[in-house]
Amino acid sequence: MLTVAIQMDPIERIDIGGDSTFALALEAQTRGHKLLYYGPRDLSFREGKVTAHVRPLNVRAVKGDHYTLGEASVLDLATTDVVLMRQDPPFDMAYITATHILENIHPKTLVVNDPASVRNAPEKLFVTQFEDLMPPTLITSDRREIDAFRAAHKEIIVKPLYGNGGAGVFRIRPDDENLGSLLEMFTQFYREPVIVQRYLPEVRKGDKRIILVDGEFAGAVNRVPAAGEARSNMHVGGRPEATTLTAREKQICATIGPELKRRGLVFTGIDVIGDYLTEINVTSPTGIHEVRRFGGPDIAKLIWDAIEERRKG
Repeated sequence: MLTVAIQMDPIERIDIGGDSTFALALEAQTRGHKLLYYGPRDLSFREGKVTAHVRPLNVRAVKGDHYTLGEASVLDLATTDVVLMRQDPPFDMAYITATHILENIHPKTLVVNDPASVRNAPEKLFVTQFEDLMPPTLITSDRREIDAFRAAHKEIIVKPLYGNGGAGVFRIRPDDENLGSLLEMFTQFYREPVIVQRYLPEVRKGDKRIILVDGEFAGAVNRVPAAGEARSNMHVGGRPEATTLTAREKQICATIGPELKRRGLVFTGIDVIGDYLTEINVTSPTGIHEVRRFGGPDIAKLIWDAIEERRKG
């Protein structure tokens, strides 16, 4: 039996039919592991110890009655076997600070995903290390560079560098006059550069989420944008559908898989549009329920197999 602490968003708010953290918790409990729950703001570092106000957790697949929490206590997380870092982005300084704190107990306590690797692999930046796999991309705050990129590629996508869930993603057509206003708005809300990519019309056929477990392909689901929508994220109306991997997608998995495993990124979700890798999601990947719903494997089982194997090592 492993003692597993789950650092996550408020458990009372999750949708158990779509939340991958809940699927992981349910599988861990099925295997007899002891579950503890805490939020990111319950985490502390004091006098060399990483502690959290934790509560014993019991989960069940009953909508509206999916969890029970025990009494809170302060626990030295170094006494646990596994910490699942599963709170949702934004990938901001609070998130980065949590990775620094948890790095003090890893790998004696296995943190999934590896906190240093999570910190060094933000979704839209990590992909730049695989230049042959990504679409034409620009990361900058320089309006002159953005104008030149747009002149070269005509139709572009502009999005915040550390955004998530499709928030703040804009499609700019060649005759669109709103780019200047959009960049001004981004400057007001974000201090970071923006990311600009060539628009990929293949997105109309879907944005494929591919899940890798310890660097190996585990399952995939295609997400088709709703009519009139450039984003395929399911919470903005994207429609999931069954899919298989193309030869190019298999090549992408084979290329990045060994690096994911080396970095301790046990649970990763990559996004592929057409022939291009657009993001590598390592902070709080999703897709477990969708893959299983369309006849794929139970990825929660594969993830726990990988975690237990790493604990043996």
